[in-house]
Amino acid sequence: MPLPFLTADRAFETTDDVALPFDNRDHWRRPYRPGPWRVGVAAILLLLASYVLFAAVIIALTDSPSEATVVFGIAVLVIAGALRLLRMGVWVCGRGVRRVGFLFTRTVSWEQVVAVRTAQQPVRWLGLPRTVQGQALTLVRQGRGPEDAQPLLTTHNADFLARGQAFDRAADAVEAWAAEYARG
Repeated sequence: MPLPFLTADRAFETTDDVALPFDNRDHWRRPYRPGPWRVGVAAILLLLASYVLFAAVIIALTDSPSEATVVFGIAVLVIAGALRLLRMGVWVCGRGVRRVGFLFTRTVSWEQVVAVRTAQQPVRWLGLPRTVQGQALTLVRQGRGPEDAQPLLTTHNADFLARGQAFDRAADAVEAWAAEYARG
């Protein structure tokens, strides 16, 4: 079963001078591949879900369908969590930029974007409360100051930890989309 959200578009990895090499720019795209930390955690969750599904089958064979249904539901929740974890990140299209989190998704239209820039600042390490010095791709929205800029990507999140070149390519791609469509 192909998982289109797991792979980035190959056009972002080319060395052409074309920053936005797509015919259909209204299709949401992630301009980078998910990082090894994110994929590894999702793989472990899917492995755990396979054991839970096997346990549900064993429980169902022992004539306890209500308990098997509960265990099967837990497995479905673990699978949904793993797939949502893989879907997390920044997505772009001709209409705006979308930041997909584990529980919430926020979309900002390009008309509201004043600037998208890379800045050296303290960033959260793997999304934990601990901060380290790193780079962040920040989005400044209309009607808000630069101090309210929300980071889209950081060098220390699950996609770019120890992958500086991948962060630079992804930041350049998002900045190219912003240069093409944003007001500022």
